[in-house]
Amino acid sequence: MGEHYFTAEPGASARPREVVFNIEGQEYDLVAAGGVFSATRLDPGTTVLLKKGELPGAAVTGNFLDLGCGYGPITMVLATRAPQAAIWAIDVNSRARELTEENAQRLNVADRVRVAEPDGVPAEVEFAQIWSNPPIRVGKEELHQLLLRWLPRLAPGGTAWLVVAKHKGADSLQQWLAAQGWQADRHASGSGFRVLKVTRPQAA
Repeated sequence: MGEHYFTAEPGASARPREVVFNIEGQEYDLVAAGGVFSATRLDPGTTVLLKKGELPGAAVTGNFLDLGCGYGPITMVLATRAPQAAIWAIDVNSRARELTEENAQRLNVADRVRVAEPDGVPAEVEFAQIWSNPPIRVGKEELHQLLLRWLPRLAPGGTAWLVVAKHKGADSLQQWLAAQGWQADRHASGSGFRVLKVTRPQAA
């Protein structure tokens, strides 16, 4: 009881199951399991993010980050959409990381997906894009620390795409990001969620 999807070593029974969803005409059939976020379906927030964010094209290169990857739906969409990019998928949850690795094998993108715990990402790696349905339930202070850790790793001109429920503080988070000096715009809304586009200015 009281265990959350951001628990490092989930004790809940795995109970594997399949999650099937469609993004821009491509069907994804992934394996999920108990003890990870939204293990029975593609959650509404991630659905809005993937359908209303600006997904990369096939020619895009560089490193992408799926921050809080869960069983890997965002990672798999990015990896199939941008075959020349490397996708870093990070999560504190060990089961989530294992599932993401399994799904990368299922979709034949494992050669471009790097699954790691947060401390396993080399300090010199910068990201062209960050995608995240961030863990709001960790609390505002921890969420802010999470973003303060990873947003500065955007490359100059890089973009972060975040989805947050309106009733869970999306607008106040946008204001906080702006107060930290980020260009934070409300890109889209849907199903009670905001998609925020956070950009790092090009180097002078």
